[in-house]
Parts: sequence; C-alpha cells; structure tokens
Amino acid sequence: MSSNTQPNVLFVMTDQQRFDTLAALGNEEIFTPNLDRLVDRGAVFDNAYATCPVCVPSRYSILSGAQPTRTNVYENGVEPGAHDAIVERVGPYLATVMGDLGYRTWGIGKFHTIPWDADSGFEFQLRSEELYLAEGSRPGDDYAAFIADEHPEYNWIEALMGERTDMYYMPQMSALPADITVEAWATDRAIEQVQVDDERPWFGYVSYIGPHPPFAPPLPYNRMYDPDRMPLPVSGDLAVDHLDQQIPWMNHAVYAEDVDDHRARALKARYYGEISYIDACIGRLLDAVEESGEADNTVICFYSDHGDHLGDHTAWQKESFFEASTRIPFLLSWPGRIAQGERRDELTCLVDLFGIATSAAGAPQLRQGADILAGLNDPTHQRELLFGYHGKPGTARFKAMVRRGPHKLIWMANGPHTLLFDVATDPHELTPVQDRHPQLVAELVGELVAELRRDGVDAAFDGNDLRTFKYTVRPLVRIDQFDVSRGVTGFPDAPAEVHYAPPSQSTHSTAAAR
Repeated sequence: MSSNTQPNVLFVMTDQQRFDTLAALGNEEIFTPNLDRLVDRGAVFDNAYATCPVCVPSRYSILSGAQPTRTNVYENGVEPGAHDAIVERVGPYLATVMGDLGYRTWGIGKFHTIPWDADSGFEFQLRSEELYLAEGSRPGDDYAAFIADEHPEYNWIEALMGERTDMYYMPQMSALPADITVEAWATDRAIEQVQVDDERPWFGYVSYIGPHPPFAPPLPYNRMYDPDRMPLPVSGDLAVDHLDQQIPWMNHAVYAEDVDDHRARALKARYYGEISYIDACIGRLLDAVEESGEADNTVICFYSDHGDHLGDHTAWQKESFFEASTRIPFLLSWPGRIAQGERRDELTCLVDLFGIATSAAGAPQLRQGADILAGLNDPTHQRELLFGYHGKPGTARFKAMVRRGPHKLIWMANGPHTLLFDVATDPHELTPVQDRHPQLVAELVGELVAELRRDGVDAAFDGNDLRTFKYTVRPLVRIDQFDVSRGVTGFPDAPAEVHYAPPSQSTHSTAAAR
C-alpha cells in the first residue's frame, strides 16, 4: 500500500467500444453494472473522441499526448523507426514520465506499438496482441505464452481471440472458457499489480483487446442477448454514407460488404456479450482496488481507442469520422476531487489522458491536450475546437474532422468533399447541412488550415490551399489475418494443401500462401 500523497492512476481501456454501450448512459438493451459503477464514481465526458479512429494512431496519441500531426501516425501502418522518432519529436512516453515522477509503472494487454514488442517505458509490462504476424511473435506474446505453458490443451488454437479474415464479422463463441480468455488473463495480472507491496504510488495501464471483432464472447455471454431484441443499424443516403471511400473499401476488406439484417442483429448481440463480459472483468479489477484500501486515493479513467460503425451508415469497422466510429466512452473519477455522477459536455479526446495522469501526479504536462482537471471548475481551460485526422496528408486518403459546438465538419481530400452535421439535432448524422451553411463550412475549413499550418503539416498543402484530388473509387481487396508465426499466410491455392495432422506429427495446420 502506498503512503505517498500522490494518487495512484489507473487507465482502463477497451478496443473498438462505441460511446453508446453503457446502461447508465441510456442504453436500455445492455448490462454493464461495473462500468455503471464508474459512472456513479465520477464524471462522464459525453463529447469524447478518438481523433484518429483506428488502433495504432490512437495508442500513440495516448502514450505521447500528441495528435497525428505530431506523431506522424495517421493509420495503422507506420514508417520504420516511427516509435523512437515520436519520442524525439514530442518527448518521452507517458510511462517514462510517470516513472520519473516517482511512480511504479505497469502496463498489461494490447499496446499495438510498431514493432509489437517496442519499449514504451513501463517498469513492468505484459503484452497480449491480437495477431502473431512475425516469427517469434507468438511465443514472445505473454498471453499466448501463458496458454502454451499453463493450458497447453488450448495451444492448438491459431486464433485465440476468435477467427478473423472471412469470419471477422460473423457471430462467434470463444473457444476458451471465461476464466482463461485474454480479458480474464489481463484482469488477473492487473489485480496482481494492484496488490504489490510498494511504497511508491502506481500508474497502471490495462488495455483489453475486446470488444474488437471478431465478436466471440465466452460461454455464457455468447447467449446473453437475444438477437431478435437488438435494434437494427441506422443508415442514411448511401451516396452520403459511403462518400468516404474508406468505408466501402473496409467493408469489402473484412468480408462485410453484404451483411443482412439478421446477421447485423446477431453481431450486435455478440458485441454486447463481449462488453458485458469485459464489464465483469473490470468489476473484479475495481473490487481489487477497493480491497487494497487505496480506492479513495486512486484516479481511474475508462475509455476506448475508437468505436465501431456496427452497421450504421451501412458500414463496419472504424476509420471514419461518423460518431459511431470516432466518439468514445470516457469516464474519469477521483474521490474527493471530482464530483460523483457528473455529466460533462466539453470536447475531450485521447491526447488529454497525458495531462490527466501528470496533473494528478502533481507535475502537469499537457502537450497537445486540454487541462481536463482544471477545466472541471474553470471553463477557460476547455477547448472550443477539436480536430481529427486519418490518412496520410498529401494523399487522396487524407481526411479531417473539425468539431465546434454542435457542428462537425468532415473534410476529405478525395473529391474534395465536405460534410457538415449538427450532431445535437441529428445525432445519427443522416442529414448533412453543408449546403445550408457555406459560411460556417468556410470558417471551419479555415480553422483546419490554420491548425495544420501551426503543426507544420506541409504535405497537406498545395501552395496556399489544401491539397485535393479528383474523386476516385479505391480498388477493393481482402485482408487475410492468420497466424503467420506458425506459417499460416493465407488461403491455399488448392484445398488439399490444408489437412489435419495428428499432434505428434505437427503442432498446427499449414496453408500455402496465395
């Protein structure tokens, strides 16, 4: 138990969890009693965003406190050396800073750094990544090693978190029992760290892989929700919904270009089952904090790295600036310092986490974030504008978001095209209003130009103007995601190339690369 006056800081993160998936925040279909405990424990930030709504950029924004315009990470692929280059540009990662401030730092779960085993500054770190994409990545993954060592009867499973590729958006059940899934493992390891006897305060970072697809909750969570009771996705004019070429491209890439209503309902049921299961895991973690005697001296922040369209806008996956993709749950509590049960409407995003942790530690470093803790009592610390980016600047894939008041501008270099929504009166973003408000569009584009200039993103410009491209439709491809570390690189050219081999002869099936 820490005797330090600095509070413990616990970050709890899910992957691909929409903002509208908590019972306490109005979702009457879902069961989330432990996330509801966190809602009651502190403040809810209703306008929180992932400013680059995809895994790798979001994580680098959390670790660095910087936007993609500083990290130079705008999509899941990054250039060699990017992990270290970010530190050179913006400063040490958050765990390093917290360690320098006297904290025992530990991180458990999915980090999605590139390379996968990069050092992010934690004193103690255990990794559980979704995919094993290189030789040595599976035995080097702490969760996969746990299964191999402690539960070898399950080590034959190639996809420990569920089948991907053509099964990415197919309802599934976990092949593992609930007590040894990756979420259970991460929770168990985090509880062990909460219980460590050390005089220093601790900074903990728990990153769950779920409810990222495939939606494969363990028994009995796989049958917790009746698909027939699930609401259908909400879509508008397809010409508007798919104006961003990333959406139809990604639908096809993950074999989700023709999801029917029944499958959409079944997927939502399994997605909710995943969230309820993770909620139960989080409940065990919250119990451990309370049992440690440190609950009143622990700052807890719960958030996700981005959302999931889940069929809204006839879209699956993320990587758009529609609310379903980019808006996230964001809960913050600190007993005695933050009012309980408070609902906040200021614009918040993942880069603010750096300032929350360091401010709680007594040495604020905001970097590109807003001062969230100061803003609780002083509106002058709240941001008026929020920017988001996806796709490499200077290419047709570059797009940006500007949120001010109730209005959200989505600007796309491909076309170029702009969409403007009033998310207060049109929360499902079905009716764009850019044609009614040309002056407002011009103002928000001007704000975007000024922000990109401030951050020196010269590639986004052609002279004085934003670089734009003639509208083009992206060629469609499939994404295959198998266990490359075991030699499985794709579907075979001929079915006979894949066959069952007894364990004494082979530890896994093989497939020839396409």
